[in-house]
Amino acid sequence: MFAVVRTGGKQYRVAAGDKIAVEKLAGEAGDKITLGDVLIAGNDGEIADAAKVVVSAEIIAQAKSEKVIVFKKRRRHNYRRKNGHRQQLTLLRILTVGGEEKKAAKKAAAPKAEAAAPEAPAAE
Repeated sequence: MFAVVRTGGKQYRVAAGDKIAVEKLAGEAGDKITLGDVLIAGNDGEIADAAKVVVSAEIIAQAKSEKVIVFKKRRRHNYRRKNGHRQQLTLLRILTVGGEEKKAAKKAAAPKAEAAAPEAPAAE
């Protein structure tokens, strides 16, 4: 199964086991995160409901990209400026693509309702 997720203003096509470099995300190496903004998902030519798909990933490392040189010059004015920039990146390993977010929420809500019911008879 694959999914197209949006993070850091860019879109990435991911599948389980892929490694991608995205704009810096909060967290340290080994942390597990969920990429929530899923635009489209599919499996073998079929398109799935992207609202129900969850993409989970593990942070491999926090790193910097290659240096980009910015050079400004105005000819015949003795004006030269040289500057470099290294963007901060997060390296991710995609663990799973799929799973339904809504089913997990229902399972978490059900035990709370059952726990509240036995407390009422004990209070009498």
